[in-house]
Amino acid sequence: MKKSIIFPGQGAQKVGMGRDIYDNFAVAKEVFEEVNDALKIKLSDIIFVDKDKTLNHTINTQPAIMTVGVAIFRVLEKELGLKINDYDYCAGHSLGEYTALVCAGSLNLANAATMLRARGMAMQSAVKIGEGGMAAILGAEINEINQVIMNHNFSTVEISNDNCPGQVVISGKKDEIDICCLKIKEELSKKSISLPVSAPFHCKLMKPASEQMKDLILESNFQQPEIPIISNVTAREETSVENIKNLLIEQIYSRVRWREIIEFMIKSKVTETCEIGPGKSLTAMIRRFNISIVLQNYSSLEEINKLNK
Repeated sequence: MKKSIIFPGQGAQKVGMGRDIYDNFAVAKEVFEEVNDALKIKLSDIIFVDKDKTLNHTINTQPAIMTVGVAIFRVLEKELGLKINDYDYCAGHSLGEYTALVCAGSLNLANAATMLRARGMAMQSAVKIGEGGMAAILGAEINEINQVIMNHNFSTVEISNDNCPGQVVISGKKDEIDICCLKIKEELSKKSISLPVSAPFHCKLMKPASEQMKDLILESNFQQPEIPIISNVTAREETSVENIKNLLIEQIYSRVRWREIIEFMIKSKVTETCEIGPGKSLTAMIRRFNISIVLQNYSSLEEINKLNK
């Protein structure tokens, strides 16, 4: 029997996330304060109050989700005895891979926060606001969507997230995304939902962002993770610092292979998975695999208190 620990990515955010953890545990408060200091902004105010409605700006969203995930992990670690070495694999959805690296001892918290804010800036600047788009396609399989894209020779449309059976996301220029969604409806009778994002993530339009981030990632101090990280790019376990750095650069414009990551876990005989961070999005995705696996989720004080009983 093997266990894995996983961390969510963009889309999991909501105003007030992590506040109950912050208010009740000194170790969680220390995480938020360290990130505030590293970024030289009060990210905690944006997370808890969001007076200026900027939490959904990707420069804030990315470090915010990581901060909440690490804070919850540190509470579980210090107060309830959870250890990263209790798990066989660690993974995170897109930016969640940075949370995984922090919790696995590969990357320190301040560096991760700085990198994620820079990553958000680079991704936002790669494509002008309004020019890019993303859409979730419901109920279709990846091969069907790929066929539609190839049949109509879309120049920018790509599958950006292969999340789970029946849930695929496409990215590209907004005008092509809109046409592609119409073709998917006509040819596959599948519904699409336009996503409220500020940039088309995880497609080749993000290559300028990866170039901006290259030196920062390569020059940052990483350690070998205490347990293997399953990469979004390869959907395989990685422990080499050099590989992890290069894959983080590639990840910015590459498909998130979450379905393949879960399939890797299944083949590796993982029977228990723990999602840590805001929301329950990854837990919901795993349920779509219709497999027998124990699922735990820790996103709030209430769930931590249940574990403590």
